[in-house]
Amino acid sequence: MLIGDVARRSGVSARMLRHYESLGLVRPTGRTESGYREYSSEDIRRIFHVESLRSLGLSLRDVGRALDDPGFTPSELVDDLIRQTRERIAAETELLTRLRRIGAAEPADWEDVLQIVALLHALGSESAGKRQRAALSSLEEVPVPVEALVEAVLSETDPNVAGALRWALARSGDDGLALLAEGLGSPAAAVRKRAVQSIAEIPNGEATALLRDALTDPDIVVRRYAALALGARGVADAVPTLIDMVIEGTNDVDAADALSALASRPALADQIATRLVDHLPQGTVEPSARRRLTQALAGIPGTTASRALADLSHDEDRAVALTATYILGIRDAR
Repeated sequence: MLIGDVARRSGVSARMLRHYESLGLVRPTGRTESGYREYSSEDIRRIFHVESLRSLGLSLRDVGRALDDPGFTPSELVDDLIRQTRERIAAETELLTRLRRIGAAEPADWEDVLQIVALLHALGSESAGKRQRAALSSLEEVPVPVEALVEAVLSETDPNVAGALRWALARSGDDGLALLAEGLGSPAAAVRKRAVQSIAEIPNGEATALLRDALTDPDIVVRRYAALALGARGVADAVPTLIDMVIEGTNDVDAADALSALASRPALADQIATRLVDHLPQGTVEPSARRRLTQALAGIPGTTASRALADLSHDEDRAVALTATYILGIRDAR
């Protein structure tokens, strides 16, 4: 079979067939009387073998070794090809993600595209200062796609940068809530914590619903952040976790403030006071926790809290008694 016929049937161009011949990969076994290359059925089979191995990513040099060197085993080369393919897929996936984010920003012209690319690069910088400036400038220039902000905030470890990213995300609308909800489902507790912190700064009903869900998170840190945010929003479901925070002495002042805000609703004031009082009997909790519970009663209006403070003013623990007496004096002055 002549080279033109082989090219048509195999899909390999005549130019490439000549290249294969120059490399010694496929040499036609014969020539016609006119001097034209003539390929045998075995030559054509070798062409298909070459193309099959090339389709796996082998170089022409490795293809030749695979076909001619009995000692050239595939295991090591295949492992290397797998590694190279994974790296290539990762690079292409990163490029696709970047293109999608640029498209989502709806740039008006190429100047906008360049600004978006610069901001995306800055968000991924090793410099915390550059990441923070990118977050703060994301609303002043061309907006950074919400997906990029969410990805950044869920992976950010620097507290200052994280705060700037949450600020930018909260001001970009509620488009990021669905992605933050995915963050709440992460197997990594640190990611769930960052997700709940970000959700806490978005003031709408959908965010509140996500915070309610976070109250059942297996990680106590996530539950605490959710409770503080829900307390500020007037959600009574946060009360048990807030009281536990007071007892444990973890952000107890913030927790007491949140309980005080919730107690501004008359229907909740006595319930909260009762829950606090239930933990006060001697031996129930550590003495330091009893003092913190007494201090928390200061922000709870109503007769239940006042009666409890009156009893505590005679407590055996002098620090508790003095704290309760001081709080009663302030309440009476009001």
